[in-house]
Amino acid sequence: MLKGFRDFIMRGNVIDLAVGVVIGAAFSTLVTSITNAFLTPLIRVFGGGEGIKGATFIIRGQEFDWGLALNALITFVITAAVLYFLVVLPMNKLAERRKRGEVPPPAAPSEEVKLLSEIRDALVAQGKVPHPRTDESEPAQPPTT
Repeated sequence: MLKGFRDFIMRGNVIDLAVGVVIGAAFSTLVTSITNAFLTPLIRVFGGGEGIKGATFIIRGQEFDWGLALNALITFVITAAVLYFLVVLPMNKLAERRKRGEVPPPAAPSEEVKLLSEIRDALVAQGKVPHPRTDESEPAQPPTT
């Protein structure tokens, strides 16, 4: 019974889901903070400085705060937009490119690497250093002078 539970927990998708939930909660807190710090004051500026006029209404003695609901809606829309444009859309484009077989070519070596390769090749041609080995299982021998 414990082995089955361990196998369930160690599956990649369960771990990925747990990481996603934690990151999502942290991201939600960030968006809520940005909304409270910037968007709510902006709404207050357009509302005359007091916030949204009539942000609450009362029915049978119960107060309903539709301003709070508006804030939650703004937070949700911002969160969804950021996730879509910064995570989902780029990942979909990358998956589409991989599916078509379009993988970007490896980056060309830098000028420093090219220069060092030329120096190494010149030293090997002069016999001053041994040819670089391809088998890394043997220990390197110091150059003889």
